[in-house]
Amino acid sequence: MEQIWEKYLDQRDLKNYSTSGFGKRYGIGNKPALIIVDVTYGFTGEKAEAIEESIKKYPASCGAVSWEAIKHIQTLLQAARNAEIPIYYTIIEGYKDSSNDRVAIKGNIFDHPTLLEGEKGTWIVEEIQPVSGEIVLSKKKPSAFFGTPLLTHLITDNIDSVIVVGCTTSGCIRSTAVDAFSYNFHVTVPEECVFDRSITSHAINLFDIQQKYGDVVPTGSVIETLEGKMKVR
Repeated sequence: MEQIWEKYLDQRDLKNYSTSGFGKRYGIGNKPALIIVDVTYGFTGEKAEAIEESIKKYPASCGAVSWEAIKHIQTLLQAARNAEIPIYYTIIEGYKDSSNDRVAIKGNIFDHPTLLEGEKGTWIVEEIQPVSGEIVLSKKKPSAFFGTPLLTHLITDNIDSVIVVGCTTSGCIRSTAVDAFSYNFHVTVPEECVFDRSITSHAINLFDIQQKYGDVVPTGSVIETLEGKMKVR
Protein backbone atom coordinates (compact mmCIF):
# COMPACT_ATOMS: atom_id res chain seq x y z
CA MET A 1 0.00 0.00 0.00
CA GLU A 2 1.33 3.43 -0.96
CA GLN A 3 2.02 5.67 2.00
CA ILE A 4 0.77 9.24 1.97
CA TRP A 5 4.25 10.75 1.84
CA GLU A 6 5.50 8.85 -1.20
CA LYS A 7 4.11 11.38 -3.69
CA TYR A 8 6.16 14.14 -2.04
CA LEU A 9 9.53 12.38 -2.00
CA ASP A 10 11.64 11.29 -4.92
CA GLN A 11 12.88 7.73 -5.22
CA ARG A 12 16.42 8.78 -4.29
CA ASP A 13 15.22 10.04 -0.88
CA LEU A 14 13.17 6.93 -0.20
CA LYS A 15 16.01 4.61 -1.21
CA ASN A 16 18.63 6.44 0.85
CA TYR A 17 16.52 6.36 4.01
CA SER A 18 15.82 2.67 3.54
CA THR A 19 19.46 1.81 2.77
CA SER A 20 20.65 3.71 5.85
CA GLY A 21 18.38 1.68 8.12
CA PHE A 22 15.77 4.28 9.02
CA GLY A 23 12.13 3.31 9.47
CA LYS A 24 12.52 0.38 11.88
CA ARG A 25 9.20 -0.68 13.40
CA TYR A 26 8.88 -1.45 17.11
CA GLY A 27 5.18 -2.25 17.42
CA ILE A 28 2.88 -1.66 20.37
CA GLY A 29 4.18 -2.85 23.72
CA ASN A 30 2.49 -4.83 26.47
CA LYS A 31 1.16 -1.79 28.34
CA PRO A 32 0.00 0.89 25.88
CA ALA A 33 -1.85 4.13 26.56
CA LEU A 34 -3.85 6.30 24.17
CA ILE A 35 -3.04 10.03 24.02
CA ILE A 36 -5.61 12.20 22.22
CA VAL A 37 -3.95 15.51 21.43
CA ASP A 38 -5.94 18.74 21.10
CA VAL A 39 -9.07 17.48 19.32
CA THR A 40 -10.96 20.62 20.31
CA TYR A 41 -13.31 22.91 18.44
CA GLY A 42 -10.50 25.42 18.08
CA PHE A 43 -8.67 22.97 15.82
CA THR A 44 -11.68 21.33 14.16
CA GLY A 45 -14.35 23.97 13.88
CA GLU A 46 -17.90 23.05 14.87
CA LYS A 47 -18.70 21.05 11.74
CA ALA A 48 -17.13 19.62 8.61
CA GLU A 49 -16.61 22.59 6.34
CA ALA A 50 -13.88 24.03 4.15
CA ILE A 51 -10.96 25.41 6.11
CA GLU A 52 -11.49 28.81 4.47
CA GLU A 53 -14.87 29.01 6.22
CA SER A 54 -13.85 27.35 9.48
CA ILE A 55 -10.97 29.74 10.21
CA LYS A 56 -13.34 32.71 10.12
CA LYS A 57 -14.49 31.69 13.61
CA TYR A 58 -11.59 29.50 14.77
CA PRO A 59 -8.30 30.72 13.26
CA ALA A 60 -6.42 27.54 14.27
CA SER A 61 -8.98 25.21 12.64
CA CYS A 62 -7.86 22.54 10.20
CA GLY A 63 -11.24 22.39 8.48
CA ALA A 64 -12.98 19.35 7.03
CA VAL A 65 -10.00 16.99 7.37
CA SER A 66 -10.50 17.20 11.13
CA TRP A 67 -13.86 15.54 10.94
CA GLU A 68 -12.64 12.72 8.73
CA ALA A 69 -10.00 11.96 11.36
CA ILE A 70 -12.53 12.21 14.20
CA LYS A 71 -14.50 9.32 12.69
CA HIS A 72 -11.41 7.12 12.92
CA ILE A 73 -10.51 8.41 16.39
CA GLN A 74 -14.01 7.45 17.59
CA THR A 75 -13.50 3.87 16.44
CA LEU A 76 -10.03 3.65 17.96
CA LEU A 77 -11.21 5.24 21.20
CA GLN A 78 -13.91 2.60 21.60
CA ALA A 79 -11.35 -0.14 21.02
CA ALA A 80 -9.06 1.43 23.64
CA ARG A 81 -11.93 1.58 26.13
CA ASN A 82 -12.83 -2.04 25.42
CA ALA A 83 -9.19 -3.00 26.01
CA GLU A 84 -9.23 -0.96 29.24
CA ILE A 85 -6.00 0.87 28.50
CA PRO A 86 -5.34 4.32 30.04
CA ILE A 87 -6.63 7.24 27.98
CA TYR A 88 -5.34 10.80 28.20
CA TYR A 89 -6.52 13.95 26.45
CA THR A 90 -4.79 17.28 26.02
CA ILE A 91 -6.19 20.71 25.27
CA ILE A 92 -4.51 24.04 24.54
CA GLU A 93 -5.85 27.16 26.24
CA GLY A 94 -4.69 30.73 25.69
CA TYR A 95 -4.18 32.84 28.80
CA LYS A 96 -7.15 34.95 29.88
CA ASP A 97 -5.26 37.12 32.32
CA SER A 98 -2.14 37.99 30.35
CA SER A 99 -0.94 38.62 26.82
CA ASN A 100 1.47 35.92 25.68
CA ASP A 101 2.41 35.40 22.04
CA ARG A 102 4.13 32.09 22.69
CA VAL A 103 1.21 29.81 23.53
CA ALA A 104 1.61 26.70 21.33
CA ILE A 105 3.03 28.52 18.29
CA LYS A 106 4.62 31.82 17.29
CA GLY A 107 2.31 34.80 17.12
CA ASN A 108 -0.88 35.65 18.97
CA ILE A 109 -3.40 33.21 17.49
CA PHE A 110 -4.21 31.90 20.97
CA ASP A 111 -5.19 35.38 22.11
CA HIS A 112 -8.28 34.91 19.96
CA PRO A 113 -11.46 35.09 22.11
CA THR A 114 -12.60 31.57 21.12
CA LEU A 115 -9.29 30.01 22.17
CA LEU A 116 -8.87 31.42 25.67
CA GLU A 117 -9.08 29.33 28.84
CA GLY A 118 -12.56 27.83 29.23
CA GLU A 119 -13.94 29.06 25.90
CA LYS A 120 -15.57 26.70 23.39
CA GLY A 121 -12.50 26.52 21.20
CA THR A 122 -10.73 24.68 24.04
CA TRP A 123 -13.51 22.10 24.49
CA ILE A 124 -12.97 18.52 23.37
CA VAL A 125 -15.40 17.77 20.54
CA GLU A 126 -18.59 16.04 21.62
CA GLU A 127 -17.97 12.96 19.45
CA ILE A 128 -15.01 11.86 21.60
CA GLN A 129 -15.84 13.33 24.99
CA PRO A 130 -13.87 11.77 27.87
CA VAL A 131 -15.67 9.55 30.35
CA SER A 132 -15.00 8.91 34.02
CA GLY A 133 -11.42 7.81 34.64
CA GLU A 134 -10.02 9.43 31.50
CA ILE A 135 -7.68 12.33 32.24
CA VAL A 136 -7.68 15.74 30.54
CA LEU A 137 -4.47 17.78 30.68
CA SER A 138 -4.27 21.47 29.81
CA LYS A 139 -1.09 22.62 28.10
CA LYS A 140 0.42 25.78 26.71
CA LYS A 141 3.11 24.31 24.44
CA PRO A 142 3.09 21.79 21.57
CA SER A 143 4.15 18.60 23.36
CA ALA A 144 1.67 16.77 25.56
CA PHE A 145 4.59 16.23 27.95
CA PHE A 146 5.81 19.81 28.34
CA GLY A 147 4.50 21.46 31.50
CA THR A 148 2.01 18.67 32.24
CA PRO A 149 2.03 15.63 34.57
CA LEU A 150 1.60 13.21 31.65
CA LEU A 151 4.94 11.46 32.21
CA THR A 152 4.12 10.92 35.89
CA HIS A 153 0.80 9.32 34.94
CA LEU A 154 2.44 7.03 32.38
CA ILE A 155 5.11 5.90 34.85
CA THR A 156 2.47 5.27 37.53
CA ASP A 157 0.50 3.14 35.07
CA ASN A 158 3.64 1.19 34.04
CA ILE A 159 3.11 2.22 30.41
CA ASP A 160 5.67 1.08 27.85
CA SER A 161 4.15 2.47 24.66
CA VAL A 162 1.86 5.27 23.53
CA ILE A 163 -0.64 5.58 20.71
CA VAL A 164 -0.78 9.24 19.67
CA VAL A 165 -3.73 10.71 17.77
CA GLY A 166 -5.14 14.18 17.12
CA CYS A 167 -3.56 17.33 15.75
CA THR A 168 -1.67 18.91 14.26
CA THR A 169 0.62 16.36 12.66
CA SER A 170 3.40 18.88 12.09
CA GLY A 171 3.09 20.50 15.52
CA CYS A 172 1.69 18.88 18.63
CA ILE A 173 1.66 15.32 17.25
CA ARG A 174 5.25 15.49 16.09
CA SER A 175 6.50 17.12 19.31
CA THR A 176 4.58 14.63 21.46
CA ALA A 177 5.97 11.72 19.42
CA VAL A 178 9.53 13.03 19.75
CA ASP A 179 9.20 13.54 23.50
CA ALA A 180 7.60 10.13 23.99
CA PHE A 181 10.45 8.54 22.03
CA SER A 182 12.94 10.54 24.09
CA TYR A 183 11.44 9.06 27.26
CA ASN A 184 11.89 5.56 25.74
CA PHE A 185 8.24 4.81 25.02
CA HIS A 186 7.39 2.95 21.84
CA VAL A 187 5.35 5.37 19.72
CA THR A 188 2.51 4.48 17.36
CA VAL A 189 0.70 7.02 15.18
CA PRO A 190 -2.44 5.66 13.46
CA GLU A 191 -2.29 7.44 10.12
CA GLU A 192 -6.00 8.18 9.69
CA CYS A 193 -6.31 9.52 13.25
CA VAL A 194 -4.04 12.56 12.85
CA PHE A 195 -4.63 15.71 10.85
CA ASP A 196 -3.16 19.05 9.87
CA ARG A 197 -4.18 22.24 8.08
CA SER A 198 -1.61 21.51 5.34
CA ILE A 199 -1.65 18.18 3.51
CA THR A 200 2.00 18.56 2.48
CA SER A 201 3.16 19.28 6.01
CA HIS A 202 0.98 16.41 7.25
CA ALA A 203 2.53 13.93 4.82
CA ILE A 204 6.16 14.94 5.31
CA ASN A 205 5.90 14.94 9.09
CA LEU A 206 4.34 11.48 9.05
CA PHE A 207 7.31 10.35 6.95
CA ASP A 208 9.75 11.86 9.45
CA ILE A 209 7.98 10.29 12.43
CA GLN A 210 8.01 6.89 10.72
CA GLN A 211 11.69 7.12 9.85
CA LYS A 212 12.97 8.35 13.23
CA TYR A 213 10.55 8.28 16.14
CA GLY A 214 7.59 5.93 15.83
CA ASP A 215 5.45 3.61 13.76
CA VAL A 216 2.98 5.27 11.38
CA VAL A 217 0.46 2.52 10.68
CA PRO A 218 -3.15 2.06 9.55
CA THR A 219 -5.73 2.56 12.29
CA GLY A 220 -7.17 -0.88 11.60
CA SER A 221 -3.92 -2.58 12.57
CA VAL A 222 -3.82 -0.69 15.88
CA ILE A 223 -7.38 -1.78 16.64
CA GLU A 224 -6.49 -5.41 15.82
CA THR A 225 -3.58 -5.22 18.25
CA LEU A 226 -5.81 -3.85 21.02
CA GLU A 227 -8.41 -6.51 20.36
CA GLY A 228 -5.67 -9.14 20.54
CA LYS A 229 -4.63 -7.86 23.94
CA MET A 230 -8.19 -8.33 25.16
CA LYS A 231 -8.16 -11.98 24.05
CA VAL A 232 -5.01 -12.89 25.95
CA ARG A 233 -6.25 -11.60 29.31
